[in-house]
Amino acid sequence: MGRAVMVGRGPTGAGVLVLSILIILTTEGCRAQKGDGCGPSVLGPSSGTLSSLGYPGTYPNDTVCEWEISVPRGNRIHFRFAELDIEDSDCQVNYLRLYNGIGPERSEIVKYCGLGLKVKELIEATGNQVTVQFMSGTHHSGRGFYLSYSTTEHTDLITCLHKGTDFPEAEFSKYCPAGCLTSTEEISGTIPNGYRESSPLCVAAIHAGVVSNAVGGRIYVVSSKGIPHYEATLANNVTSTGGTLSNSLFTFKTNGCYGTLGLENSGVADTQLSASSVWEWSNIIGQHSVWAPSGARLKKAGPPWAPSQSNQKQWLQVDLKKEKRITGITTTGSSLREYQYYVSAYRVLYSNDSQQWNIYREANSTQDKVFQGNINYLHEVRNNFIPPIEARFVRINPTLWHQRIALKLELLGCQIPAARSRTDLRPDLRPRIFPPSRDSPPSVGTKRPPHLGQTTHTPDIRNTTMPPHTGKDVALAAVLVPVLVMVLTGLILTVVCAWHWRNRKKSSEGTYDLPHWDRTDWWKSMKQLLPSKMVETEDSVRYSSSEVGRLTGRGAVPRLHAEPAEYAQPLVSGVTTLGARSTFKPDEGPDPGYSDPDLYDAPISPDVYHAYAEPLPASGSEYATPIVVDMGCHPSGGSSLNQPSTVCSFMGAGPAALLTRTDSSQSGRSAYDTPKNATGQVTPTEDLTYQVPQSSTQKPSGHS
Repeated sequence: MGRAVMVGRGPTGAGVLVLSILIILTTEGCRAQKGDGCGPSVLGPSSGTLSSLGYPGTYPNDTVCEWEISVPRGNRIHFRFAELDIEDSDCQVNYLRLYNGIGPERSEIVKYCGLGLKVKELIEATGNQVTVQFMSGTHHSGRGFYLSYSTTEHTDLITCLHKGTDFPEAEFSKYCPAGCLTSTEEISGTIPNGYRESSPLCVAAIHAGVVSNAVGGRIYVVSSKGIPHYEATLANNVTSTGGTLSNSLFTFKTNGCYGTLGLENSGVADTQLSASSVWEWSNIIGQHSVWAPSGARLKKAGPPWAPSQSNQKQWLQVDLKKEKRITGITTTGSSLREYQYYVSAYRVLYSNDSQQWNIYREANSTQDKVFQGNINYLHEVRNNFIPPIEARFVRINPTLWHQRIALKLELLGCQIPAARSRTDLRPDLRPRIFPPSRDSPPSVGTKRPPHLGQTTHTPDIRNTTMPPHTGKDVALAAVLVPVLVMVLTGLILTVVCAWHWRNRKKSSEGTYDLPHWDRTDWWKSMKQLLPSKMVETEDSVRYSSSEVGRLTGRGAVPRLHAEPAEYAQPLVSGVTTLGARSTFKPDEGPDPGYSDPDLYDAPISPDVYHAYAEPLPASGSEYATPIVVDMGCHPSGGSSLNQPSTVCSFMGAGPAALLTRTDSSQSGRSAYDTPKNATGQVTPTEDLTYQVPQSSTQKPSGHS
């Protein structure tokens, strides 16, 4: 039978139990330490931590210690040093030596001495048994040593001194050895907010409840941006300190089974809470108070549960109605300033039938687990169960208290998955402290299950908050996203084109009534053949045939003499265009005496219609004035000029004829070029274009 020393860390104070040293007896393997130079050490079933006496201070003179370590057969052991600081230059008096094997047959692996040694590599043994020997003689300095060990399957073993700043990765996994509560390093923070990056990883993992100090285990770490303040809490016998803003923090991935089980939010009814006794009291002024089990809800205002007498036979029971997985418990005292009572240590019992009770024990231990309770009446303290409890009934049995037993609590855990009952859990997730068999007869009172010789490993913690398989989802997204983008782009383009086409259609419907050939490239090329005075410019003004029809609707207009004009004639078509270089009379605004809004019409008296527009006076600048032309080529029935065929040929001759007609306008005659009928009036038509060539001496007749 071997023995190992496990050191716990906790606050000190009056009435508080400091679980500093627990002696753990074990029957498997040979894990023992002997001598007067052994420091705080934990020799777990597959990992552990060793240190020299007085570490991190100077080790004493003339001491010796040997640790004999064994792991299950078929495994080998390796070591990782956190610190090695032994004063000696020749390793004759002060040294640390590792051996393969135990007893007289052991053989040396390596021997170390010297101050400030850095041993970064793993030191491997050849078998499953190792002896560690530390010798000290007379010396003046040196902190000694601090190391961890595990089986060689855990190649990512770290020491209890490794911090979050030692690993730059955003996410990583490491293996923590058992016994990191022997470390004197401080942590800052708590779950779920996270821990300051300068905190030791394995100590923080024990505080978070993801690994056990007695066994160790694998941790899954996630680094992120720091927070302004880190909370100080007490959990699992580790006190974290408060901290201020840091650049980064880390937290741990878990299996997610850390929710509350209904005491705080009244999911558990008052009838599901019971106790060994209840404290009732009255005073001389008539006040009466009952500290019943219904008050034992965390964060509930009012008095907590308290028994009638404070002794180790009292208990508080919670009935969860069905079997659940319980991973932790949070407790507080009375939370009343005038009654500063609290429980400082307790045991946990569990059952499925409320008849046969089992006391919770840590893995591979034959000793009842005593949990550290509160250190004051107000602040909460959390403890985790590794491995978890799976039961319907839970009892809290106080063993130490301050002034009087007073308790409020909340259980942490989750529902047991329907597909996995307690009997089909993996061996590494199955607690070894459950009743051995349901076929055994029920017993009365408290029963401790027989010790099982098999090793209990820590639960395999997995990140269940993230989907396990994302490859198919990523591939599907890679196909769907481009397709959706293309479809949306096509829809947007369709809508924009439809909107643009609709606006263009409306714009075209509101334009002037132009002939089709006037809007074509052919017409633009034809205009290049005309004289420069007839070419359109950017400031051209167009008149539609509808305006011409309005002018001709007043009555018959006398035909004009077909004499050559002094100025270039505009193009004869359904639309007349005046360019910036046109020789026609510009718009000078309507005369106040005229009532016709047309810019080029001469005023017309109520009873007389003029055959042409008023020409410019002789004293003014000479500009051509538009005249009305019979575009329809209707027969006139006679003409003083006898030229209707000339006008028709002008309209149908094309560009060459237009050019010839323009060039022949050098004659000195001042007659108008609109044919007239026998009576001297112009025959009205559907489409008329008007033009009056300017003469320096001639005035229109009939002007009033």
